[in-house]
Parts: sequence; C-alpha cells; structure tokens
Amino acid sequence: MEIVRRDRAIGTTLQVIVSPEDDAEVRRVSLTNFGSKSREVELTSYAEVVLAPPAADAAHPAFSNLSVETECVPELDTLLATRRPRSRGEAKVWLAHVAVVEGDAVGELQWETDRARFLGRGRGIRTPAAVIDGQPLSNTVGAVLDPIVSLRRRVRLPPGDTVRVAFSTLVAPSRAEALGLAEKYRDTATFDRAATLAWTQAQVQQHHLGIGPDEAHLFQGLASRVLYSDRALRPSADVLTRHTGGPDALWAHGISGDLPIVLVQIDEPKDVGIVRQLLRAHEYWRMKQLAVDLVILNERAPSYVQDLQALLETLVRTSQSAGPHDGHEPHGNVYIVRADRVTAPQRDVLLAVARAALSGRRGTLAEQMTRAQRRDAAQVARPRWPAPTKPAQDVAIPQPDLELFNGLGGFAED
Repeated sequence: MEIVRRDRAIGTTLQVIVSPEDDAEVRRVSLTNFGSKSREVELTSYAEVVLAPPAADAAHPAFSNLSVETECVPELDTLLATRRPRSRGEAKVWLAHVAVVEGDAVGELQWETDRARFLGRGRGIRTPAAVIDGQPLSNTVGAVLDPIVSLRRRVRLPPGDTVRVAFSTLVAPSRAEALGLAEKYRDTATFDRAATLAWTQAQVQQHHLGIGPDEAHLFQGLASRVLYSDRALRPSADVLTRHTGGPDALWAHGISGDLPIVLVQIDEPKDVGIVRQLLRAHEYWRMKQLAVDLVILNERAPSYVQDLQALLETLVRTSQSAGPHDGHEPHGNVYIVRADRVTAPQRDVLLAVARAALSGRRGTLAEQMTRAQRRDAAQVARPRWPAPTKPAQDVAIPQPDLELFNGLGGFAED
C-alpha cells in the first residue's frame, strides 16, 4: 500500500509492506524537501499493544493491559513488549518495534510506552500532547497501565533531498528471536527485500487463483466495503428500517452471523458470471486472512427442473472456496439459499446484515462497484441548498444533559 501527500514544500510517501517471510510489518516514510531552505522534521510512531486474542482483549481490556511489560534497547533503536503468561501452558509472545533512518538523523532516539503520557489528559489520538504540544517523549518503560510503543526520530532535510524512516513492528516467540528480527530490520535493504518478496508472493497467489491485477484490485475494493460498511452497496433505507428479525433468521439457513456477509441475488443461469467472480474473491479474501461469509440467494422460481440450483451447487463444489482449510481461525463459508424457502422477515434480515448486496441483474461486479463509487462521489460533491430568502426565526431546541458530548451527540442516562 502507498499513500502520497504534499504539505507546502514537503512531499510525503508512506509505503506499507507485510513481510512474507517474517511476522513483520514495515511502514517506510519518505520525506522530500521541494523548497529552497533546509528543514528539520520529527517523525513519531504510535501503536497500542495487545498481544492477546481479540476476544480476550475485548472482554477485559483494562485488566489485559496490566500484564504487558515494555523495555527499550537503545543500541538497536528498538522497543520490546511482552505479556506475562497467566498459566504455565500459555506461550509467551514478544513484540519488537524498530526505527531506522536512511539519511541525516538529528539528536537521539526518543521513546514512549505509556499511552496516558503520550496522549495527555482529556486528549485523543488526533490531538496527542506528545505531538501537538511539542513535548519530548518521556522514555518510560516497564509495567505501565495502558501500554503503547512509540518511537521518535528527528531528521534534517536539505533542499531537494529525500530522507527515509522505516518503522517495523515484529512478533517472535522469544526475546532473543525478537532482537534477532530487530537487528535484521535495522538494515535499510530489508525493506526492499520484503517489498520484492511480497510482490512475488502476490503474483504467485494471483496465478494460483487465476486472477489478474485488475481483478485483485477489484476484490480489494469490495473488501473495503466489507471492513467499513458503506451504504452505496447496501439495500435501501426501507429494507434497513423494516427488518425486525434477529440472528435466528440467519441460523435457520445455517449462517452464524458472526462474520461479515456478502450477498448476491441471482435468478438466471446466464448471470452466473458474477457468482464465479465472487467465489474467486472469497478465496482471495481467505488467502489474505479476511473471513467473509458469501451468501448466494437463488431467486429463480421453483420448478421440476432445478437447473440454476444445480449449476450453483456445481460452481461452489468445484471452486477453491470449497477446499479444506488449515487452522482453527474463522475462514468464512459459502451458502446457497433458495428464495422460495426464505420467509419475508428472513429475507429482510439477510439483506439488512449484508455489508454488500449485489445482484446478477445489475451487471458485472466491476459495473456495480463503479456505480457505487460514483454515488459516493456524488454525495461528497452534492451542493448545499441555497439560504432562504427570508430570515428564519431561531427556534430553541431543548438540549438534554449528555455524557461525553462530542458536538453531535453523547450518552443519556436513560
């Protein structure tokens, strides 16, 4: 992934790479000075430390944080974090966070592992005191109440020059292995190696699934709608407000409802192309560790000749999504649901919970994604209504007492 922006004379490029050979993620920031004066820029990383399964962290986040200990290894520009095991059989996990400068560094490495010190009282992640107020990091380590890993480097940017800073986050089963990975990722050539290996692995995966770069990009675009629900591919507001059923409406068809759902409606055999494509997308997401349930809703009227149902079952049975899956983590399934066996309330629930509701009648997957993107752009660019010609009379709207009011809303006692 690559994100590019420019702030006056400073151009910034952020490249994010997940290493195929190590449990490592590298984020390299490239700064280019397009101005005529030399500049000094501080770069500060920030990540909250969990080192536990998501369910355990969600159940007791404050208690879970108390078991994390941090330390700094300045000679390797590295922060270490580990979780004290709660039982003898629990495996220990170590995290290493490394910063490496490719250019002219100014001053010494600074670090922070206490989230409260970094953010400041009453501050959020968008306005941390350690950055907004220009405060130096406290170089705190140990057993803190709310652990983070944050490293800061200051670099000098001569006119027309480019400086790169790579922040790597690594995970290993022991302290020695974590330090070994930290030393490896302090080498500036490691990023290029990881990028080359990641590109090669992506080519092999795409060849294995029989997809090209354009289709992979399309699947990634749809995955963003799965991760961050967007109304452009969701059903109408009438369906969303009408449905009154609960998860039992999904259970009746063997669907747990624990995973995000992509729904495709089809009623003609000639439109099965989108089903084939979504089956490839499902396997692509599974390969990328994104667990999604794909629900195929067969809208064809029942008859003695169940040609469409037989065709759909054959497509699913012969697709790679139906293959065996190694491991115990959620990986998503494919469900074929006959519309004649779905009640109206169950249908509303299926449509309402789907992160993306697609239809064989509305064209290919690419066409439906393009229309959704156009609707998004139209909503952003929609002009405001002109002000009324007559001055409107101010009407006092009663404002209830709300906790954590953020300017838009908050929490009321009832």
